[in-house]
Amino acid sequence: MALAAGRSVVFVTGNSKKLEEVIQILGDRFPYKLVSRKIDLPEYQGEPDEISIQKCKEAARQVDGPVIVEDTCLCFRALGGLPGPYIKWFLDKLKPEGLYKLLAGFEDKSAWALCTFAFSAGRDQPVELFRGLTEGHIVPPRGPRDFGWDPCFQPEGFDKTYAELPKDVKNSISHRYRALAAMSEHFQTNGTSPQSKKSKLED
Repeated sequence: MALAAGRSVVFVTGNSKKLEEVIQILGDRFPYKLVSRKIDLPEYQGEPDEISIQKCKEAARQVDGPVIVEDTCLCFRALGGLPGPYIKWFLDKLKPEGLYKLLAGFEDKSAWALCTFAFSAGRDQPVELFRGLTEGHIVPPRGPRDFGWDPCFQPEGFDKTYAELPKDVKNSISHRYRALAAMSEHFQTNGTSPQSKKSKLED
């Protein structure tokens, strides 16, 4: 099932700031119009890829059309990759300060941010995954508090946290940017067929 260029695709999010960032990163490179829709999906457990696939299949079933879902992980090396896909709950309970304090007993403060975008052309259609990864460190929170765990993640090669970086700079190096770049490139290269070879963009 191929999509006609210019067609709307539902991006599953209730977060207006996230939609704004995604549209800003994609610019005019993406051949479809993104329309946000908040959908209550089950809180799946498992590895990041498994979670993304299950979320996307369920969203495509509910929308009965083309959908994109995003899953974001923040992984601490000292904790074997945790919180990983469960970062949302950790952040909700601990706030950015608590995330930093989780590593108080560890010398290794390194972490990586992983973003996975999953696309399906509709109900019972294959799911494609596009990944982006950015290495960094967990630091005492700095900067505005309006975007999740950004205040405590300092990307590799920078002396500012995600929250402190100008939006255009963050959006040129972030895990979300890398995943969106892979997705955008895939659709431009493969003519919108969801059954083409998977794309992947990582460090």
